[in-house]
Amino acid sequence: MKKGIEEKEVFEKTVLQDEKLIIKNDKGERIECDKLFTFDSDETGKSYIAYTDNTLDKDGKTRVYASIYDPTGKDPSLKPLTSEKEWKVIEIILSAAQEKFKEDGSTDDGRE
Repeated sequence: MKKGIEEKEVFEKTVLQDEKLIIKNDKGERIECDKLFTFDSDETGKSYIAYTDNTLDKDGKTRVYASIYDPTGKDPSLKPLTSEKEWKVIEIILSAAQEKFKEDGSTDDGRE
């Protein structure tokens, strides 16, 4: 685990439907995840997706995963991050998103 972001295995098939992500793991199990955000990195030249299966780690924090993906949808599989540089880019983006959420002071359902 790298600073709060866990790496998932490469999945055989991924279906991206609006804000949901249906993944099929190597055991053939279908797991529904929520897409948090996607972005393209000029630094690495790749597209990334951050998502969660809404499970909690041992500290009670929501698990967040990041993978490389094809935004055109031609290749439906997710690829693992392969370098420290990619992890650093993801960590910076995720930290910025967390700070923005804290500044907004609201929850998904509009409550403060």
